[in-house]
Amino acid sequence: MPHTSSAKKRLRQDARRRLANKSIKTHLKTRVKKFEAAIVAADVDEARKQGLLLQRSFDKAVTHGVIHKNQASRKKATATRKLNKLLKAGG
Repeated sequence: MPHTSSAKKRLRQDARRRLANKSIKTHLKTRVKKFEAAIVAADVDEARKQGLLLQRSFDKAVTHGVIHKNQASRKKATATRKLNKLLKAGG
C-alpha cells in the first residue's frame, strides 16, 4: 500500500482510469462483434452502418488515449477490407 499522500492519490486516479478504459475497450469489442455479425449475415446496409460506428468508436478511443493509433488504424483497415469483400461479392 502507498504511504505518501501523492502515491495514495495516484492509486485512486489509476483505479478511476482503469474502469473508464475498461468500459471503452468493452464498447469497442461490442462494436466489432456487431460488425462481424452483419458481415456474416451478409447484410450490406447494416454492415456499412456498423462499419462507420466502429471507425468512429476506434477514433474516439485513440483520442482518449485508450488504445494506440496504429492499433486503431489496423483494426479499421481490417474492417474495411471485410466490408469491401462483402460489397464485391454482393454486387
